[in-house]
Amino acid sequence: MRPDVAIVGAGPAGSVLALLLRAHGRSVTLVGPGGQAEAPGVARPIALSDASRIILERAQAWRALQVTPIETVHVSQQRGFGTTRLSAADARVPALGYVIDYRALTQTLARCVESAGIPVVTEYDRATPLVVHAEGSGQYSTEKPYGQSAVVALVDAEPRAGAIAYERFTAEGPLALLPLAGRFGIVWAVRPERALGLLAMPEPEFLDALQEAFGRRAGRFASVAGRSSVPLALRVRARRAGEREAYVGNSAQTLHPVAGQGLNLGLRDAWELAQAVAGAPDPGTAEILGRYAARRRLDAFATIRVTDLLAELFTGTSSMARAARGAAMCALDACAPARQFLARRMIYGPSALP
Repeated sequence: MRPDVAIVGAGPAGSVLALLLRAHGRSVTLVGPGGQAEAPGVARPIALSDASRIILERAQAWRALQVTPIETVHVSQQRGFGTTRLSAADARVPALGYVIDYRALTQTLARCVESAGIPVVTEYDRATPLVVHAEGSGQYSTEKPYGQSAVVALVDAEPRAGAIAYERFTAEGPLALLPLAGRFGIVWAVRPERALGLLAMPEPEFLDALQEAFGRRAGRFASVAGRSSVPLALRVRARRAGEREAYVGNSAQTLHPVAGQGLNLGLRDAWELAQAVAGAPDPGTAEILGRYAARRRLDAFATIRVTDLLAELFTGTSSMARAARGAAMCALDACAPARQFLARRMIYGPSALP
């Protein structure tokens, strides 16, 4: 029997969309293997926002996830003044975010999909009323390489990681430390040739390089595992809806990891599409899909622009650029309403606007 919706791509955005649609009583099929393939032993820490927590709760998947909450985000820059701290209290939320390894997330969602009785197949009927692309690739109208690669790994530190995440802006790019079950997941943006060197370094040399770039605010780095790298680019599809087709997650946009917004924006795509088609007799009409695209326009545009701006502004090496960044961080640290607005905007999208 032909389903109402075929979702191509069984990663987090596609799986969550399938669970939301099934909760609304829609017949849905997932197409393709669950999640993005990861080599054994490769780390890929992901930060879920509080908005993503709410979406995953509505999808009946949150309780099955083992996550580490982020209570505070500490922001600083290498060889420059200025720091700021964002806290859960600033945003009036239980936690600013929740960290989980990507593989654990996809595996848990795959089990939830199986429990919900959603079929996962290798092909779909082209005449399905609505086909949703969530496979994480496609034809983009904008593609902007950043000239950086993200080095990702898991690091043990002394003392153990708690509930503080760190974002440090270095001369080469942003360096994030995300607490994950007592360890830190690192996402370190550097030049591609530097990334190759960091991957090839013996463990002691890598830890020394990381310590030099980050400092000792998070303690002493003791060991590292699961090193890998991925090239960074901004990719945006001009239209997220076509004739009986819709696009969510990385099929609609791929972002720089500087603000940790990519997956969270993709889950908000899934939520809005599920709401748009939930009770529609025909989920693939131009009216329904046009409504979805319109409801995603502001959130997607603002998140893409802010992320791109941060990626550009926080990689300058001149003394003037460092001074401007330092002044901005000091001003933000001194203004509680600004911190609250920024935190809620990054968590919830436009719904955080006053």
